[in-house]
Amino acid sequence: MRPAHAASILAGIALLLPAAACRRRSAPTAAPDGMGIVSTRTERGQRDTVGFASTAAQMADAWRASGQGPPPEDLLGGALPAGVTVVGGICPHDDYLYAGRVYRRLVPHITARRVLLIGVFHGWRRFGARDKLVFDTFRTWRTPDGPLLVSRLRDELLARLPHAVRVADPAMHDSEHSVEAVAYWLRHQRPDLELIPVLVPVMGEARMRELAAVLARTLATIMRAHGLALGRDLAVVISSDGVHYGADFSHTPFGEGGVEAYTRAVDNDRGVLRSLAGEVSDERAHFAVSTFTDPADPGRYRLTWCGRFSIPFGLMLMHRLAAALGRPAVELRPVAYATSVGWPELPVRDLGLGATAPSNLYHFVGYPAALFTMPAAAPARPRAGEPRR
Repeated sequence: MRPAHAASILAGIALLLPAAACRRRSAPTAAPDGMGIVSTRTERGQRDTVGFASTAAQMADAWRASGQGPPPEDLLGGALPAGVTVVGGICPHDDYLYAGRVYRRLVPHITARRVLLIGVFHGWRRFGARDKLVFDTFRTWRTPDGPLLVSRLRDELLARLPHAVRVADPAMHDSEHSVEAVAYWLRHQRPDLELIPVLVPVMGEARMRELAAVLARTLATIMRAHGLALGRDLAVVISSDGVHYGADFSHTPFGEGGVEAYTRAVDNDRGVLRSLAGEVSDERAHFAVSTFTDPADPGRYRLTWCGRFSIPFGLMLMHRLAAALGRPAVELRPVAYATSVGWPELPVRDLGLGATAPSNLYHFVGYPAALFTMPAAAPARPRAGEPRR
């Protein structure tokens, strides 16, 4: 962060402090099951109708406003180098009025028609979910801009993956907001997008490697059969917010709050991103596991990034998927960073978008964004039989 920018942020932060006590983020309860818009048998509804857009006008306004300043902190240092292909990324999933500028910094780089979207599973304890990948069963997902097709690749994966490594459960996906948050931005950018949603619940590092290996082999087999290229036809996006700081998050390693705690927590998040950057490997995945969780008790946070399972699993998957496809190693490039308190809200409240939790120096969230890249492949013609909806 530029010194002048940092000074202006810290000088203005005190004005954002509300008198009310902090509370935990909670999902809207407009429907009995907690869904803002209830799912049908074939279409997944919408969990959060407060923090995320639910109408086309809201989505268009969030997209427009997110392109205006002040921009998030630039971690890329300019344009991507020539000769690289974006094959995926890491994107936040918090309220649009807090995190929208970071979504907008990342999403335009994701141009593939199909996206395997790896979500956080905040409610894994309630469902007793662990050690298996969680797929959905819907044909479409509702978005502010219209239906989002679930790719037939999802069905092929479910048919090929052993039952010991996966479960298909629409109720689990109904309970989770981390996929829809990102999916709406991707769908707004590309109306013909197809989604493959998967949640990663609690699991140890060895189990992550096992599941990543099985999924990578299976997905590579399907992609080769249909002539699909990583980056051009399919991308992998991981959903994760950064640090959740405050007493009600049970995370105050730098003190209860205030400017010094904020500054140190943000510096720590930047350090994590720097350590994850570079060639994707099991060593970097191990760093993520040991940074975010207690290896002896994976369900216990060390650092409150909610992508504590989605990020290391995604790193392991990208490492193995590139190898299975005979492609060069994938690199992770940090792109942007912001927080819920260090930047002004997007001006979207007039259309009904709001916040699901307050933001202040005693309750704030970080927003990392990063891209997965690899050297560009030579152009190839799709093989016959590419799945179409």
